[in-house]
Amino acid sequence: MAADPSAPRMRLDDDGERVLHLGGRLDLARVAMLQQALAALPAEAPLAVDLADVEAMDTAGAWALACLAARHRAADQSVTWRNIAPGHAALLDTVTQALPQDTEAAPPRTSMTDRLEQIGRAAFAGLTFLLELLTILGLFADRLVQAVRRPRAFRLTSLVHHCHEVGVKAVPIVALMAFLIGVVLAFQGSSQLRQFGAEVFVVDLIAISVLRELGILLTAIIVAGRTASAFTAAIGSMKMREEVDAMRTLGLDPAQVLFVPRILALLLMLPILGLIANVAGLFGGALMSWVELGLSPGIFRTRLVEGISATHVLVGLSKAPVFALIIGVVGCHAGMKVQSNAESLGRMTSAAVVTAIFTVIVANAAFSVFYAQIGV
Repeated sequence: MAADPSAPRMRLDDDGERVLHLGGRLDLARVAMLQQALAALPAEAPLAVDLADVEAMDTAGAWALACLAARHRAADQSVTWRNIAPGHAALLDTVTQALPQDTEAAPPRTSMTDRLEQIGRAAFAGLTFLLELLTILGLFADRLVQAVRRPRAFRLTSLVHHCHEVGVKAVPIVALMAFLIGVVLAFQGSSQLRQFGAEVFVVDLIAISVLRELGILLTAIIVAGRTASAFTAAIGSMKMREEVDAMRTLGLDPAQVLFVPRILALLLMLPILGLIANVAGLFGGALMSWVELGLSPGIFRTRLVEGISATHVLVGLSKAPVFALIIGVVGCHAGMKVQSNAESLGRMTSAAVVTAIFTVIVANAAFSVFYAQIGV
């Protein structure tokens, strides 16, 4: 094969049985030519490799032989070793075991018992999560009662700060969202009602949709997105820096310091944000009705006052405290579940937003069914 007397030598006999005779030194310095020569052998029949004339072998040479055997096994052909020295056999066996395995693990079969176990675990996890949320709610109610009994323990400054963060800073986005919703409802409603000559009923459509459902629901969704994440990030960061443990060491109650001001601020500000959303939604609907249908603001106001009951306003605003409790409890709970790493903080922040929005929508559906059943 080469002028070097120690270079690998190879001879293939195919007289009834394919026998590959190898000789020379199978080492790192000569592995390239060895690998090239072995790769040219077709893996079409069983192969016997005679190593009687091999002078030396290191891990590189053993790797080339192991690759030859692996290629034949992949083609369902066998490779046997003949006249191999004990040391070379041990080295070849070690290298063969170290080769990466390409076999794909068969997917485990899922039995009915496994599926029942998965359902049971999911149900138990959901129940545990619900109990944890109820625990946070119970802590808030208990600490709020204590603050009423002992006003000095109440943190008014913290409450005002969170009211500003939760409510005042959310007014622009809430008002803009509700205004655009009113515009869209008026535009789409006028397009449909014009076909039947019932353009005036667009006022009823806008008023009932905004006052009863969309105003407070979309406000709660926006507040859930910005406030639940803020609560989780703030409390979670404190947990990561062990500030919550420091509070307990100083004799401060984390529930009193962290939960009460945040959840109470939501309880106070969400109904106000809902009112702002209602006004902005009606204003947007009135403006688009004026532009699209020619309904003057006076006609819109008259139809609104005469045809729409105040019950719709009360129904919508009655949902606000429940939505506020959901958002606050979910945000605080997620913050307390943060571990001591940034990955956990990001995961729990995302989970808090998704959980809060989903729970608010479910609660709104429950309210709709309840009020429909009692005829309100």
